[in-house]
Amino acid sequence: MRILAAVAISFLVASFTSAQTKSPQAPAAPPPAQAQAGTGSEPSTAAPAPKIDPGKEADIRQLLDVAGTKALMSEVMGNMDKNLRPVLTNSLPPGDYRGKLIDLFLDKFMARANAEIPKLLDAAVPIYDKYLSDEDIKGLIQYYQTPLGKKALSVLPHIAIDMQNEGQKLGQQIGQETMLQVLSEYPELAKAMEDARTGAEH
Repeated sequence: MRILAAVAISFLVASFTSAQTKSPQAPAAPPPAQAQAGTGSEPSTAAPAPKIDPGKEADIRQLLDVAGTKALMSEVMGNMDKNLRPVLTNSLPPGDYRGKLIDLFLDKFMARANAEIPKLLDAAVPIYDKYLSDEDIKGLIQYYQTPLGKKALSVLPHIAIDMQNEGQKLGQQIGQETMLQVLSEYPELAKAMEDARTGAEH
């Protein structure tokens, strides 16, 4: 479904921006070996993922196609530039190099991200299989081919964006009001914050 595509791309952006804001860390040491000589214990083996019924998988892929999931992924990828550019600008130190570096990075990132869209579609199949029966899948295919279903597909992404914007506004309002309340209740913290701000400006 189209919402799945938006969520998947949002997760991709969030994962990237999270990685950009963290300081580099040394690679983690490999886990100790499970089996030790003389202990008689054997390494555990992961259970293979359950195989999806081929007929159900075909229905899931038809649902993704009917819902326009691939097209939405491409659309969201095309708009990702405006989301990533300010994040990169704020994450990198100022300098003449920054604009060129960001342009080169985004060109390569977008090319790679668009090339990986089929992997997102493949990843959706076991997720749909986990939560929906084949009867559910077939019902959704029929629904999204009706006038109401087509309208739902066209407006739900916009509803999700509008709700996200309203949530951000409400969160900002609550954050500002809560901070003012805390600072009014603890004036010593307000003074310490002001002293720190003044010191940083000098």
